[in-house]
Amino acid sequence: AVFTEEEEAEEPVSDLETMRNEVLVFNTNCPECGAPASTNMKLVNIPHFKEVIIMATNCDGCGHRTNEVKSGGATEELGTRISLHVTDPSDMTRDLLKSETCSVIIPELEFELGMAALGGKFTTLEGLLKDIKDLIVVKNPFVCGDSSTDDRVQKLAQFGEKIDKIVAGELKIHLILDDPAGNSYLQNVYAPEEDPEMTVEKYTRTFEQNEELGLNDMKTEGYQEEN
Repeated sequence: AVFTEEEEAEEPVSDLETMRNEVLVFNTNCPECGAPASTNMKLVNIPHFKEVIIMATNCDGCGHRTNEVKSGGATEELGTRISLHVTDPSDMTRDLLKSETCSVIIPELEFELGMAALGGKFTTLEGLLKDIKDLIVVKNPFVCGDSSTDDRVQKLAQFGEKIDKIVAGELKIHLILDDPAGNSYLQNVYAPEEDPEMTVEKYTRTFEQNEELGLNDMKTEGYQEEN
C-alpha cells in the first residue's frame, strides 16, 4: 500500500513505543482491601543495562502502595552476581534493580533474603535496605503476639539498628545481588569506567537453579527428534 506523508504520520505507534513514551493506566483492585484502584505501567530504559517494565499501584481507600518491576526481556544465558563494598553514605543513592529472581546477601550481618521475598523492585540502595528492615523487623509476626520471645525480639531490634547504621554510613558492609536469571542491576557511578568498589560476575547456572527458574522443562533444541 502507498501512504501519503500525512497518513504515515497518523499510523499508530507500536505498543512498546507507547509504553516508552507514555504512562499506561488501567483499573484494578487493591490486593489489601479489594477496593477499586489504578495501576500505572511504563517501560523504562536503564542506562548500561536494559529495558524494564515498572508497575505502580496506589489505593486511595487504604493507602496501600506497591511498586513492581518486571524484566522487559527473557532470562539471560548466564546468571549475575553483583557485589558492592558499601563504604560511603553516597552509596545509598545508587539506583538498584532487584528482579523477582534475585537474592540479597549481606555477609557481615549473616543475612540472606531469598529470591521470592520482596518481589521485583526498582529503587535505590537505601530504599532496598529500608524495605528489608520493614519486612524483617516491622512486619515480622514474631515481634508481637504469642510467638514473640524476648531473645528473638532483641535480635530483630539489633538487626534493625545495624540496617540504620549502614544507611547512615556508620557500618561498612558488602551487599551482594545474586540473580540466576541475570536480570538484576546495581548502578555503577563511574560508568563507563569500572567501579573500584563493585564486581560483576557472570556464571553458569546449576541444574538446581535452572530447575527453580523452570528452564529444565523448556526444550529449545532437538524436540522434533524426540517427538
